[in-house]
Amino acid sequence: MISSMVIVFREMLEMVLVVGVLLAATRGLTGSRFWIGLGVFGGLLGAVFLAVFMERMEASFDGDGEFIFNAVVLLLASTLIAWTVLWMSKHGRMIAQHMKQIGGSVKEGDLPYTALAIVALSAVMREGSEAAFFLFGAAQGISDDGWSMFFGGLMGAGIALAMGSLLYLGLVRIPLKRLFSVIGWLLMLLAAGMASQAASNLVMIGWLPPLVDPLWNSSALLSSSSLFGELLHVLVGYDDQPSALQVIVFSVSLAMMVILYYRLRSSAGQREAAPA
Repeated sequence: MISSMVIVFREMLEMVLVVGVLLAATRGLTGSRFWIGLGVFGGLLGAVFLAVFMERMEASFDGDGEFIFNAVVLLLASTLIAWTVLWMSKHGRMIAQHMKQIGGSVKEGDLPYTALAIVALSAVMREGSEAAFFLFGAAQGISDDGWSMFFGGLMGAGIALAMGSLLYLGLVRIPLKRLFSVIGWLLMLLAAGMASQAASNLVMIGWLPPLVDPLWNSSALLSSSSLFGELLHVLVGYDDQPSALQVIVFSVSLAMMVILYYRLRSSAGQREAAPA
C-alpha cells in the first residue's frame, strides 16, 4: 500500500501544483475557471485513454514512444506557460488595481484562454495517465494485495490534491500587488523546468546529445526521489544528476523569459504613467 501511495502521489503532484498555480494566477478573471476546468476535464479523459493504450504507446517508435510523447507535451506546456507569463507582465498591474474592470479586458482576447486550457490539459493528461495506468493495473487483481495497492494509490492521489489545495490557498493570501510577481516567477521556473525535462527525455533516447552526463551528482545532498526533491522537480525541474544540456536549456529558457518579462512589465508601467 505504501509503495503504491508514493508512486501515485509522485505522478499526480505536478498535475495538481500546475493547476493550483494557474488558478491562483487567474483569480478574479472572468471565464478563467471555465477554461482551466475544461482543460482539466479534457486532461482526465485523455489520461484514461492514454492509460488504456499505455503499453502500446511505450512500444511505439522502437520503445521510445513514451519519451517522445512526454517531450512534446512538456515543450508545448512550457511554451504556453511562458506565453501566459508574458501576458501577466503586461496586465498584472492593471489587474491588481482594477479588478472590477477585468472582464471587458479579458474578452478582448488579451488573455490566452486557450493556453490556460491546454496547459491544464497537458499537465493532467501526462501525469494522470501514468497514475491511472498504475491504478487500473492494481484494480485488475482480485487478491488482497491488489486491492491494497489500489487503495494506496487512491490515498496518494488524495494527498497530492491536498498539497495542491494548500499551495493555492497560500498563493491567494498574498496581496494582489505582489501576487503576480510571485506567480510570475513560479511560472517562469516551472516553464524552464519543463523545457529541461523535455530535453532530458530526448537525451534518454539519443535524439539530443547530453554534452556532459551527469554534470554533477547531488543525490547525497538532496535525492530526486525524496519528498522535497520531488517538489523541486515539479516546480523547477530539479534533477540530482542532470546532463549539461538540461542545465543549458533550463538556464537559457529562464534567462529569456526573465528578460522579456521585465521589459514588457517596464513598458506597461511607462504606458500607465504617461499622461493621457
